[in-house]
Amino acid sequence: MAIKRENKFAREKKDPVYNSVLANKFINSLMKDGKKTVAMDVFYNTLDIMGQKLGKNPYEIFEKAIENVKPKLEIKTKRVGGANYQIPVEVRYERKLTLSIRWILEAVKGKKGRPMANRLADELIAAYKNEGAAIKKRTNVHKMAEANKVFAYFKW
Repeated sequence: MAIKRENKFAREKKDPVYNSVLANKFINSLMKDGKKTVAMDVFYNTLDIMGQKLGKNPYEIFEKAIENVKPKLEIKTKRVGGANYQIPVEVRYERKLTLSIRWILEAVKGKKGRPMANRLADELIAAYKNEGAAIKKRTNVHKMAEANKVFAYFKW
């Protein structure tokens, strides 16, 4: 007798415009002080700007940008006999998504002087083209993991 398992993402809410769980996660990460309508305005304005600049479907650009930023490996620190080793570890799907959204928003918040929608659009377009601060962060993490792959046998 097989146990029926519920789809993990079935309960998650979707955004009203694109009917997407990913867009809703991004909006929730963008949200500050519980002001979801402000975050939604910024997100949808960002997609409008991206659509005007590239002339393509803005949601597909957004998905591709998130996909490009997702890391394959990350570094976990483990203490073994008084020494700390940085061990490369494969990243689970949920964590990949969380890290990619976090890195994009950190890159955007680091730039000042322009409206948030414009900065976010520029960073997402850069990520779509495999450029920008979020891609640089992913590349640095992968380089560190590659450099420390000697310690992979400490994996727990």
